[in-house]
Amino acid sequence: MSDAVFSVAVVGATGLVGAEIIKVLDERGFPLRQLRAYASERTAGDNVTAAGQSACVELIDRADFEGVDIAFFAANEQVSAAWAGRATAANAVVIDSSPLYAADGDVPLVVPEVNAEAIAEYSARRLIACPEAAAVQLAVVLKPLRDAAGLRRVVVSSYQPVSEAGRAGIEALSRQTVEILNGRSPEVEVFAQRMAFNLLPQVGEFLAGGYTRGEQLLIAQTRRLLAEAELQLTATSVRVPVFFGLSQSVNIETVEPLGAAEARELLRTAPGVLLQDDPGAGEYPTPIEAVGADATCVGRIRDDESVGNGLNLWISGDNLRTGAAINAVAVAEILVREYL
Repeated sequence: MSDAVFSVAVVGATGLVGAEIIKVLDERGFPLRQLRAYASERTAGDNVTAAGQSACVELIDRADFEGVDIAFFAANEQVSAAWAGRATAANAVVIDSSPLYAADGDVPLVVPEVNAEAIAEYSARRLIACPEAAAVQLAVVLKPLRDAAGLRRVVVSSYQPVSEAGRAGIEALSRQTVEILNGRSPEVEVFAQRMAFNLLPQVGEFLAGGYTRGEQLLIAQTRRLLAEAELQLTATSVRVPVFFGLSQSVNIETVEPLGAAEARELLRTAPGVLLQDDPGAGEYPTPIEAVGADATCVGRIRDDESVGNGLNLWISGDNLRTGAAINAVAVAEILVREYL
């Protein structure tokens, strides 16, 4: 990275993902010249700081992107739809963490450990899309295995925390837990059914064919990241009563033989992956241990005895950190180092 410094805006700066992006910018010493922060009325007037630059949070309705080099969008699709075009019109490069542009062929969908070269395609629309956290961690683990032996089929069950529904999801689980522990019947809110002490096989609305939108996004984004449009991949996404940390049970059938021992060694040195695989000593990934980590944790790697060329493994990652903020900031680091 040169001595150049950059003006950065964060839209959704006080939300869970936006706040984590600001934290990661600070931790990694991103070369900031100026920081601008935008959010809703609830947090307007708050102050945020990253890499020696401070900003007073302003209403998104007053957003000014003139002079901004990079704009992180860390809100929902509606906010991105309303404001990302204004940012690119002001010549900013938008790095969007919502699903709005993830399926747009003119917008690169990027996880640096998987397809960093795709960042070069940003110039068509000055947009870069970041995948859902579930697709980020799955693709990071699948890539070295795909490169070594090819992928014939992947079956994933994804166990996703309430923080994916924002602070409202966290508060709903907290309230419901307190109500139940005090012998009261909790109000059903935010989620389709009671979340506390429960599992809901629904992440996003149900679509034609029975899949949920969360499952459809996981499948489509993973295929796109791996450039495997025909990959046989199916998913079941489950909302679990966990605040932070996303876990996945993954069954893989490879094209060429790949045993558990070889897979373990490939993952040991894979970028963005932390191997935790000594079950006899109680070492395997959990969402609690994954929260705060800078890599996707993988373990329980074993041969699938029911099929040839089969593997089973277990993944846990921090949905806000590795699944969102670190991915977005890593994209920006490559952008300023190689393209801006």
